[in-house]
Amino acid sequence: MRTVVFDLDGTLADTSADLLAAANACFQRLGHGDLLGPQDILTAFHGGRAMLRLGFSRLGAVDEAVLDAQYPVLLEAYAGAIDVHTTLYPGAVDAVQALRRDGFAVAICTNKPEGLAEELTRRLGIRDLFGALIGADTLPTRKPDPAPYVAAVVQAGGTVARSMLIGDTETDRKTGLAAGVPVALVTFGPEGRGVSRLSPEALLDHFDDLPDLARRMLD
Repeated sequence: MRTVVFDLDGTLADTSADLLAAANACFQRLGHGDLLGPQDILTAFHGGRAMLRLGFSRLGAVDEAVLDAQYPVLLEAYAGAIDVHTTLYPGAVDAVQALRRDGFAVAICTNKPEGLAEELTRRLGIRDLFGALIGADTLPTRKPDPAPYVAAVVQAGGTVARSMLIGDTETDRKTGLAAGVPVALVTFGPEGRGVSRLSPEALLDHFDDLPDLARRMLD
């Protein structure tokens, strides 16, 4: 079965504001105030540790022990306010529904911890649209290792040889290369059309274009 696998943060949904707020909650508790702002959106999509590292670097040297201690604090803060500002990108739901009507399997493969990804997709009302969800801690490895991607395809009932990945970062591009599948990178994500530097098989300017793109690439 033809399968389309989606990244979550920066691809299906703009989660940046809630991610940055969770990191700033850590800094606030340590008496530093907000160390991150809207200009740090790209870092937000590289994960909690990347945000903490950037914030602490603005105070001077990064103490890895302090960073490690604050990471669970960040996750707790994020879990408590996971969908305050998060929104789905325009056309995402319609595109996924159109793929399903056309007989595609659809899945999510994200480097967000599985529990948080499950909670967020439920709150956004989209979890039931996807046949599988693989998170950063579902398997021993995470993207760009191909194993999570392959698991997402298989669990959704698809075939890796007839699948593709929709993402927004170099990690997604590397995942596609490792799995031997085409990748479409969205241009409405945090890096905009800058993702073209990664030479994906396709660029996706709007979710309205995805059903036709998937048919062309997987038929």
